[in-house]
Amino acid sequence: MGQIIGAAIVSHHPGIMRPEADRLKLGDGHDTDLIPGFARIREKIDALDADTFVIFDTHWISTAMNLVAGQDHFQGIYTSDELPHVLSGVAYDYPGAPELAARIGDIAKTRKFPAFNATDPHMANHYGTLNVLSHLRKNEQVMSVSACQNSTLNNYLEMGGIIAQAIDELDCRVVMLASGALSHAFTKIDEPARNANFFNPENVFSEQNRKLDHEVVDMFGAGRHDQVLDRYDDLQAAKMEGWGSHYFQMIGALGGADCRLTGTPMSEYENARGTGNIHIWFDIPGAARQAA
Repeated sequence: MGQIIGAAIVSHHPGIMRPEADRLKLGDGHDTDLIPGFARIREKIDALDADTFVIFDTHWISTAMNLVAGQDHFQGIYTSDELPHVLSGVAYDYPGAPELAARIGDIAKTRKFPAFNATDPHMANHYGTLNVLSHLRKNEQVMSVSACQNSTLNNYLEMGGIIAQAIDELDCRVVMLASGALSHAFTKIDEPARNANFFNPENVFSEQNRKLDHEVVDMFGAGRHDQVLDRYDDLQAAKMEGWGSHYFQMIGALGGADCRLTGTPMSEYENARGTGNIHIWFDIPGAARQAA
């Protein structure tokens, strides 16, 4: 019997992959707190004896099907077609979680739910997965989940429930990572910064988006995921990354509107080209491995 033993919302923005000197230049002498935030999250994971990461990747955009990456192994060199000046020649090599992906595909087929286990070895990888793994992974196997652009909120929650059922039926200890930002509206390329420190939240797209992001973080802290779900339309207006698919699928696996897991910030709230970024960790009671 498998178990979800931890969960987090994590930022993957490309700035975290820049050399430190470049980050300090961007930040006017200040560095991003997201990188030490990853170390804080890794401390949480180390206490749990995880063997699998499920990454809800807002950069793996699918249509008509909610996808899971079911390859046995992932290896290659990644260059972003979006940002090759930042992400170029990034090597990756990690094991997949094919048994979990296959079980998800089987359950979805039984339920007549539009999900598909994608196993083609030529399928592209995405930085919503790779940037996170570069800072968090040690020995875990990895399964990425797509952001289906024509799914509804209910579809995301149901997909999460299918993933949870598959985990329950297998022998695995899973940390779920919702890889993406909160508000995700970009500032224009020639728009002057409000603060010389690129990472400063004053540079987030709008005061309205900053306010919503902070309200959502407060709801996470109170464990009121039902209230976050009720703000779905507001989150779409703020262009929550990947239509919020990373968070909504993860919370669907954790009980949906009934979930009361409380979230603890693992980093400061930061800007990245107008988007609102933060790491949030959700402890799951009883998840720690008991000593033999």
